[in-house]
Amino acid sequence: MNTNHEESVVDSLSIFEEDILKGLMAANKSLPSKYFYDAKGDELFQQIMHLEEYYLTNKELEIFNSHKQGILDTISDGEPFRIIELGAGDGLKTKILLRHFMECDVDFTYTPVDISGNVLEILERNLFEEIPELKIESYQGDYFDALADISAKPEKDIVFFLGSNIGNFSHEEAVSFLSSLRKELKPSDMLFMGVDLKKDPSAILSAYNDSQGVTREFNLNLLDRINGELNGNFIREHFMHYPYYNPQTGECRSYLISTVDQEVNVAGEHIHFRAWEAIFMEISKKYDEVQLKELAEQTGFKIVDSFRDKKNWFSDVVWMNE
Repeated sequence: MNTNHEESVVDSLSIFEEDILKGLMAANKSLPSKYFYDAKGDELFQQIMHLEEYYLTNKELEIFNSHKQGILDTISDGEPFRIIELGAGDGLKTKILLRHFMECDVDFTYTPVDISGNVLEILERNLFEEIPELKIESYQGDYFDALADISAKPEKDIVFFLGSNIGNFSHEEAVSFLSSLRKELKPSDMLFMGVDLKKDPSAILSAYNDSQGVTREFNLNLLDRINGELNGNFIREHFMHYPYYNPQTGECRSYLISTVDQEVNVAGEHIHFRAWEAIFMEISKKYDEVQLKELAEQTGFKIVDSFRDKKNWFSDVVWMNE
């Protein structure tokens, strides 16, 4: 048993190393945003979620508090169902719905899915303390591995993809992801998805360039992780955090920019950075109503309903697999 665990750790490290080197050695350098979330990254992201400038969390919390019964009426037909939450995090927002569903004596199972075992352990412990009667079956790993394993079960599945996670994909990637996700669902299964909407560009940019510098630390932490796990020697002071928002495409993109000409060693490889050369870190795409309708049509989903905050800054959409 210990041997299998050690092999699993080695395999994971090899994949991490392969992905990091591939991104850093490309002509246009990039780092996969999924690797933000080690223990320190998880902690930093929790801080980001509570920042005044990071409106996304508060807007989705508002939706859940205001529309929890409407959401239940939309996703439940009275039969047992399973909530599969992709990228569950700390469950801050989802707990509002879980508590309400339990109070309504609804028969359901909650399956949080996350790449971070640390996050799942904390979430399970908190849920056991806060909602002890909740049926929970967590899954650590890849989203599609989880869906393939879980979708064979007879219950109706409601896939939660919250917090504007869909915005972390380009349009082409979003179409590919949602199309693949739909193929794992049974007829009448649903997708409950958080989407950040287009709005004042200054409000969007502030969310990714907060005054306290927490988002900057969140990005730089990935360099620290590479140093620790891949024997890297990044000097974080030689990189600046730079986000920008394009109101035409709706894309907010974040970069780390090398402020000097330098060479960095990672896993035995020498990687040269020109002064002002950028590493692409993350995309956060914003949508409007027309784009959401087109996205549903392109991926084969039927639009069932949507729920918005009072300022129309954020939407949780409900789509069905026909």
